[in-house]
Amino acid sequence: MRTGIATVCLSGTLKEKMQACAIAGFDGIEIFEQDLVTTPLTPENVRKMAADLGLTLDLYQPFRDFDSVSGDLLTANLRRAEAKFKLMARLGMDTILVCSNVATASIDSDDLRVEQLGQLAALAGDHGVKVAYEALAWGKYVKDYEHAHKLVEAVDHPNLGTCLDSFHILSRNWDTAPIEAFNPGKIFFVQVADAPKLSMDVLSWSRHYRVFPGEGQFELAKFMGHVVRAGYSGPVSLEIFNDVFRQSDVERTAVDAMRSLIWLEEQSAKWLDADGGAGGGAGGTAAGGPTGPGRRRYPMELATLPRVAEPAGYNFAEVRAADTKGLETVLGQLGFKFNGRHRTKDVQLWSLGRARVIINEAAPADGHDSTADASPAIAALGFDVASPAIAAARAQQLKAPAVPRKSQANEEVFQGFAAPDSTEIFLCQGTSDGTAAWTSEFGEGLEKPSAGATAVIDHVNLAQPWQHFDEAVLFYTSALALEPQPFAEVPSPTGLVRSQVMATGDRAVRLVLNLAPLNQQRKTYQEHIAFAVDDLVATARDCKARGLEFLQIPANYYEDLDARFGLAPDFLATLQDLNLLYDRDADGEFLHFYTATVGSVFFEMVERRGAYDGYGAPNAPVRHAVQYDHLQHP
Repeated sequence: MRTGIATVCLSGTLKEKMQACAIAGFDGIEIFEQDLVTTPLTPENVRKMAADLGLTLDLYQPFRDFDSVSGDLLTANLRRAEAKFKLMARLGMDTILVCSNVATASIDSDDLRVEQLGQLAALAGDHGVKVAYEALAWGKYVKDYEHAHKLVEAVDHPNLGTCLDSFHILSRNWDTAPIEAFNPGKIFFVQVADAPKLSMDVLSWSRHYRVFPGEGQFELAKFMGHVVRAGYSGPVSLEIFNDVFRQSDVERTAVDAMRSLIWLEEQSAKWLDADGGAGGGAGGTAAGGPTGPGRRRYPMELATLPRVAEPAGYNFAEVRAADTKGLETVLGQLGFKFNGRHRTKDVQLWSLGRARVIINEAAPADGHDSTADASPAIAALGFDVASPAIAAARAQQLKAPAVPRKSQANEEVFQGFAAPDSTEIFLCQGTSDGTAAWTSEFGEGLEKPSAGATAVIDHVNLAQPWQHFDEAVLFYTSALALEPQPFAEVPSPTGLVRSQVMATGDRAVRLVLNLAPLNQQRKTYQEHIAFAVDDLVATARDCKARGLEFLQIPANYYEDLDARFGLAPDFLATLQDLNLLYDRDADGEFLHFYTATVGSVFFEMVERRGAYDGYGAPNAPVRHAVQYDHLQHP
């Protein structure tokens, strides 16, 4: 699949955008007109620079408000078009995007549109230019891609085709199956964009809330499957209008964009496999092996990545701190056992059942988390996977930066890479009994879980910088096979906190991504690790006896709890005495408590009863308020 991206997706100057696209590995780019108008580079300079960077110039866009106009305006539009065709010759480009009219359209007549588009096509042919006509979702008279295609067919000129843009099609909930019947020679260009499903006018939705594939809720794999079956083999290009992306680091955004197309290519191949009634597969040889017997081949070849199963669970969580006393105290009070220091590294191991916490006293690696101070912060997560080497190869193909750790002889070698928020992700060899061979590096026999303890890591909550939240969702979806769950928003004293759960199907891994407030940077906003136990009340009593400082829950909370659930008086009194929080739904119950915060880290103990699958969301405002009060009045 040939990959492309419109320069409008990225921040910076045209030169910076082109360089970033080349670094990220794109095949070509769309030149957005405003980027060319505002650059000091001449069209000839842009052409040479693209060639030097190995980029093709695939599309010049947009040319607006051409069709459905009166005769005098048509004359002006043709003059404007010819000027652009001459400019494109200097750029060495041969395809222009023409949008259906939204502003100056005054005559609703398909016959007139056919006549006017025919004149445009003839003029384009004189200059060796192809016109890709696109139905904007908010077009005045042409807003349906099938309508646009019918106009193209009626003109029947070799220099006029259609542009299929997933946003304009899927935002209107148009059926994409008719694409398969299109003449592939008349599909001149394909643009893709994802988006969250919102209830708002489609123009504002398009201009501000498009995201890269995999970061929204559109069925893009299905859309691309129909495009592939139609026989299209040209570029698949991103066209994203997004306020956040236009303010973010250009190189990082370009990598995120490229990752999204790699992911989309794989998902499209899977969709074709699953929907095998019409042929069921991508052409060519995929990364996972050659195409299977009986598969149809298509002009567009879709590569796939090494296939990996979702993680089987957490292997460990790592907290980095210069001063470890506070962490050691809290973990000891929670019932964790100190398993010793590593024989060659400045790290400690603490465990409770199958829950393992590493305390790392080493300084952050160069280039990672450079803004963090020396206070405790979550630094790394280890996941149990069936094949660390294959999973790491997949992450590498998805452009995840590697973070290898030095190992000496007879020490476990972890496959690792950095997540968008700088958290280091390590892939560990999973075992059926929850053991971990690397723990023997802290002392003989420590690879076995603590006798009598049944704790596991239930979930980890990570704060995400505002400009990389969508990137993180795609990253964990594509690199770790975690599935995004419906997101929630909970109130806090600093505003609404958006919370996005990423999880495996069996919930062995639950990762909660919180959008950090704008005034707080990642690694200063509070994050936490939650441990699941069988009996939270007994655990809390033991922790209290060890002197644990619980997060103090206001009495008003328990009055409200009684009003909502009508709990037994003795049980309610126990909850209040131990600062436990409670929630219940149709599937079960949830008990939990929080520790005080050390640096930017706190811990949570939970007990899930029945099939309760949530996180006590009704209690989140209480936690946020109490933590905020402690932060303001330590």
